[in-house]
Amino acid sequence: MSGNSIRDTFFEECEELLEALVEGLSSMEQDPDDMDVVNAVFRAVHSIKGGAGAFALDRLVSFAHTFETVMDKVRSQELKVTEALMHLFHRSGDQLADLVEAARDDREPNAESEAAILKELDSYLGEADKDDSFSFDAVTLDFGAAPADPDLADDATETEAALRLFHIRFKPSPALYANGHEPLLLFDALAELGDLRAAADLSGLPDFDAFDPNDAVIAWTLQLETSEPETVLHEIFEFVESLCDLDIREDDGDAQPPLSVVPPDDEGIAPPPPSPVRDGPAPGAEILDPRADSQRGEARGPRPTLRVDLERVDRLINTVGELIINQAMISQRIEELDLPAVAHLTNELEAYKLLARDIQEGVMAIRAQPVKPLFQRMSRIVREAAEATGKKARLVTVGDSTEVDKTVIERLADPLTHMVRNAVDHGLEKADVRAAAGKERVGTIRLSASHRSGSVFIEIGDDGAGLNRARILEKAIEKGLVLPEAELSESEIDNLLFLPGFSTASEVSNLSGRGVGMDVVKNAVAALGGRVSIASTPGSGTTFTIVLPLTLAVMDGFVISVADQTMVIPIASIIETIRPSQRDLHAVGTKGVVILVRGAYVPVVDVAFNLGLAATRKEAGEGVLLLVSTESQGLTALRVEAIHDQRQVVIKSLESNYAAIPGVSAATILGDGKIALILDPEEVVKLQPAAPYFPAITPPKLELHHA
Repeated sequence: MSGNSIRDTFFEECEELLEALVEGLSSMEQDPDDMDVVNAVFRAVHSIKGGAGAFALDRLVSFAHTFETVMDKVRSQELKVTEALMHLFHRSGDQLADLVEAARDDREPNAESEAAILKELDSYLGEADKDDSFSFDAVTLDFGAAPADPDLADDATETEAALRLFHIRFKPSPALYANGHEPLLLFDALAELGDLRAAADLSGLPDFDAFDPNDAVIAWTLQLETSEPETVLHEIFEFVESLCDLDIREDDGDAQPPLSVVPPDDEGIAPPPPSPVRDGPAPGAEILDPRADSQRGEARGPRPTLRVDLERVDRLINTVGELIINQAMISQRIEELDLPAVAHLTNELEAYKLLARDIQEGVMAIRAQPVKPLFQRMSRIVREAAEATGKKARLVTVGDSTEVDKTVIERLADPLTHMVRNAVDHGLEKADVRAAAGKERVGTIRLSASHRSGSVFIEIGDDGAGLNRARILEKAIEKGLVLPEAELSESEIDNLLFLPGFSTASEVSNLSGRGVGMDVVKNAVAALGGRVSIASTPGSGTTFTIVLPLTLAVMDGFVISVADQTMVIPIASIIETIRPSQRDLHAVGTKGVVILVRGAYVPVVDVAFNLGLAATRKEAGEGVLLLVSTESQGLTALRVEAIHDQRQVVIKSLESNYAAIPGVSAATILGDGKIALILDPEEVVKLQPAAPYFPAITPPKLELHHA
């Protein structure tokens, strides 16, 4: 492995450690007395420091060491966790992330903020802590006891009283060596903690003919006498715990057998260790069920992972897309042959179709990642926005384990950042105003993610004062965006926020008033094939909802006919299909039509008419109705001519290859090689003229009679 590859791996591991740090600090805020959480935060900072030292990143090492030293005082309960200290820890975590990013990009970090945070951290340290410099010593191979130091002779009795004996069982897996780890370095680190004795267990060596150099067959039994706690021992094995079987136990006072190296026999094979059943247990030994040991091994640490270049995954996804198109073309050709229904070729084709679907789902699962890292990043945005505006705010996340396509996560970071800042700046009130209104002084920003109807829903909400619609309308009239005599509904006023350059900020600040408004957010979400909606209640807060496709590559859809054109509509957006009956259809006004569906009147939208493919609407009762749920109009029935098939289609971007078309989200290639447009039901409904012929109709009262 090259130096650059190792360095890249270090920074990838830093991302995971920083995520663990943010999560740990959030948990620590809820329960500062949970020492497991405190130790987890300490280990994350300690691990970053250790890796940074290996690459001579002195600035990162120095800051991490100071951060770690203050955290160690909390761990030893010398420092009490207060609101001010937690705020400092959060800022220190942000600064640590900045230093890691600066080191990765070979640029200078912000020295001013670094110095300010270091000064605050130093205020919690005594002179002895500040003088405790950190350095990396050269590796030694001597596992014996450290030579006697005459200056420490007077403390010998006290030191011996504090010594503890640990028994360590360490068996590496092949992955440990494949990742470039060396057990000898781990043993050397243990030896620095005290008196270490090690014995190799060669009982796993196979016959010479069966030997595989890639196997890991040697295990070690170690005894360490040290004054350090057990957590320090686990820190040494931290980077390899998921790559080995590790058991660390403190001596409970029972007699332990002396360590001895098991020599191989004359044929080079080590004899098996004594059997507790055949030879009786050794003094102090514990008889374990092998199945239980196997279960513990499976549960220990995270599952092994493989880091793959994203470009390779993209190529694989594109290839799978072409495979699905190829499968559709083969299906089309076989249908044209008009084979008997029992033909073996038809059965094989169905198996090919299922296999292609399994491959597609497996490949897409590789790209799927939880939104947790993205949501964790927003906690810093909330803190910084609150400081800049002089408000008090906290972030609450829900559903952060929801998995989304990696491309969506990357491209959603900027619009989500803007919306979170906007929620703090415009949504939340000052602490005194909140208190006067009977609210908590600390405002809440809520981020949630979920899967619904084949889409990803991400909500950004606040418990502030809600949208000031009078102010929004006044500003729109002032900018000439709306006529003074216009009468707009609440939702229409809310949607004015998405107009280019629209802002209600009275003065320019670091957070708002620079002409970069919600239109940028809307365009970014639209580029992902999604949409944004607003819901606001005066005095209670505002919620922005982003709806995104679950995947950007492949989807299931209905192949339909619209004005003699073949199109596709996402099956996830369809609730049910309806063959309309004349008695269920009712005219509303001069042009509108509604259909009675289980006691509720649902507006009927003619897709061909709305897309401009037909000059007039179809007669009532013609075609097939697709019942869909939309954000803007709720339940809506889309009228199409016919449904031909249900199949997987590969999504091709329309904007990059042609141009944006209202009501159309993308395109695909069908089995006959023709291009079909993929409809966006939400946009198709919005193309409906906004005339008042779809009023809220109260359905007749239904009386249920039981037999």
